[in-house]
Amino acid sequence: FGDEGLVTTAAPGSTLVDLSAATPNFAREINAVATVNDLVMVEAPATVRSLVAADAFARENLLGPVATEAELTDEVRRLLDAIFGEVVEVGAPGRAQLLRNTHTLPLAADLVSAIEAVALDDASARSVGALRRIAEGASMIRTKGEPGTGDVVQAVRQQRYTGDYTAEMLLAELSAALMAADDAEVILPGVEATMHLLELLVVIGGADMAPAALSLVYQDEAAGARAGLDWTRAEVAYGHPASEEDEDWSAYDDEDGCGHDHFREDHDYDDYDDFAPYNDDFDYSSN
Repeated sequence: FGDEGLVTTAAPGSTLVDLSAATPNFAREINAVATVNDLVMVEAPATVRSLVAADAFARENLLGPVATEAELTDEVRRLLDAIFGEVVEVGAPGRAQLLRNTHTLPLAADLVSAIEAVALDDASARSVGALRRIAEGASMIRTKGEPGTGDVVQAVRQQRYTGDYTAEMLLAELSAALMAADDAEVILPGVEATMHLLELLVVIGGADMAPAALSLVYQDEAAGARAGLDWTRAEVAYGHPASEEDEDWSAYDDEDGCGHDHFREDHDYDDYDDFAPYNDDFDYSSN
């Protein structure tokens, strides 16, 4: 939008194709500005089918929801077909971004639930033995060939912590979805919880790692260190000890002698107000 931006420098009649993540409202604003400047705006946010695919940006893993007020030319159709394995025209400006938002939410939920299933399986192995077949079991409830929980479990088991699609990219997508929810006055606590987990992974050094690396947040410090993560960064970011050995348990006592510690009533809960590394003013668009 600046003096050297595409809107001011592109020739009248040019078509702009936006592949980025945004909110439906912002997509409509972009379209309005483009229209005023005699440009054609095509909203086509690149949407991955599987967050943990080995080649996340391969054509077959990319879905292309498309929204525009104009008729798509043959040239634009060929461009979209070259990028996306499937192109879906969804109507007016804003709707393609909405489809991407709603598409990402269940993928992120699958990611976290599968990782937590693995964490439970691994922890239970110490007492009852691990199943080691939860990937197969999770896949059985999916339509054949549909990406889902089983794909995530497999990626975690294979420790596929690197890839073109990163935790920071997923964080940006979820941020866009959360802002869309704010615009629609809808509260999405599950998305907020997932974002906090991803923020933690980013803080300890996993911004450029694949989403499967979120499993390292559920493992011990040694596992994270082997993958290049540094939990001391969390101590600095959150203002809390990095390990239980450094924790101050003075807020607990056993005043009545019953053998159980009680949390003292004068503990200051405000200590936890700044738990999130990013406040409400953080600009996720930089991602």
